[in-house]
Amino acid sequence: MNKSQNTMHALVWTAPRAMEMQTLPIPVLEPDEVLIKVAYAGICGSELSGYLGHNALRVPPLVMGHEFSGEIVALGKDVTTLTEGQNATVFPFTACGVCAYCVQGMPQLCVSRKLLGAHRPGAFAEYVAVPAVQVFPLPSEMSLRLGALTEPVACGVRVGEWVGAVAGEVALIIGAGPIGLLSLLALKIYGAKRIFIADLDPARLEIGAALGGEVLDPRAVDVIQVVREATGGLGSAVSVDAVGAAMTRRQCISATRALGRVVLSGLHEETSAMPVADVIRRELTLQGSFSYSPANFSEAIKWLQEGRVPLDPWLVEAPLLEGGLWFDRLIEGPGGVAKVLLIP
Repeated sequence: MNKSQNTMHALVWTAPRAMEMQTLPIPVLEPDEVLIKVAYAGICGSELSGYLGHNALRVPPLVMGHEFSGEIVALGKDVTTLTEGQNATVFPFTACGVCAYCVQGMPQLCVSRKLLGAHRPGAFAEYVAVPAVQVFPLPSEMSLRLGALTEPVACGVRVGEWVGAVAGEVALIIGAGPIGLLSLLALKIYGAKRIFIADLDPARLEIGAALGGEVLDPRAVDVIQVVREATGGLGSAVSVDAVGAAMTRRQCISATRALGRVVLSGLHEETSAMPVADVIRRELTLQGSFSYSPANFSEAIKWLQEGRVPLDPWLVEAPLLEGGLWFDRLIEGPGGVAKVLLIP
C-alpha cells in the first residue's frame, strides 16, 4: 500500500435507513493485527435488520461488513504466520480463547464474543484491520470474488452439520434467501433425495429450482400437505427454518416426521409461540444453528474451491458508493439476487 496514504473511503451507517460515504483514517494496527485491502464485501441479512434499526447489536455510526475478501497489505509487528500480498478472508468473531467453548473449537459461542462490523469497524471500507488469528488465507487459485462467499457458505456448512444423516431422505427448507439457498446446497451435498424449498418471492424460487430444489409457493399450495404426501404421510426427515417467523417455525415443526429434526436458523422474530406439545408427543429435536465454527469456515473454503457452490449467475457486484441503495433494494425485494458484493 501507499505508505503516505492515511485516509480511506468507507460506507457508514449513520441512522436507521441512512448510509453515507465518509473519509476516515486508515486503521492503525495493533501488534497482533493485519491490515486488509478489501476486494469484495457481501451484504448480510442481519445487516439489513441493523440498517432498519431493529438490531440492538449494531449502533450507529458504524462501518458494517463481515463477509469479505481482500489482500493483506500490512502486518502488525508480532504477526509471523502471514505475509503481505496474501489473499484472505476473515472469521469475523473475536473471542476470549480460554473459555470452555473456545477450547472446544467453538469461539462463535464464547460469551464474550465480538463481531466484526458490529463491535468494531467492518469491511464496508477500503481497508479493515483484524486480528491475525482470525485470518484464513485463500487458495492461490481461488478468486477474491469467490472467497468473499466463505462466511455465508459457512452458515450453510453448519446447517448441513446439524441435519445429520439425510442421505436418501426428504427435507424441507422454508426461506429461499442466501442461507436457505446455501442450506439447500448443503443438504444436496449430504445426500438428501428430495428437497422442498418454500418462499413467497418468485425470483428466489427460480434460483431454488435451478439449484435442484422442488419449489413451493405457500400462497398456492399447502406446504405441510405437499411434504406429507411426498413421504407417505410421515413428513420430512429434517426441516430448516431460514426465515424465523412464528408461522414458518410452526410449519417446519408440523411438516417434520416423528423423531425428525427441525433446524432453526432464521432470526426474523426474537420470540414466537410454538407447538411445544407437538414437539414432545412426536419426540422432535429442535436444533438452533447460529453461525459456524472455524472448522466450518475451513470446510466452506473447501466447498468453494471444489465448485460445490454454483451461485455465480445470481451474484451482483456494485460499487461501495451504491451500498445504501442496495440495502434499500434488498429490503424492498431482492429479485433474482442471491448475494450483493460491494466493491470499495
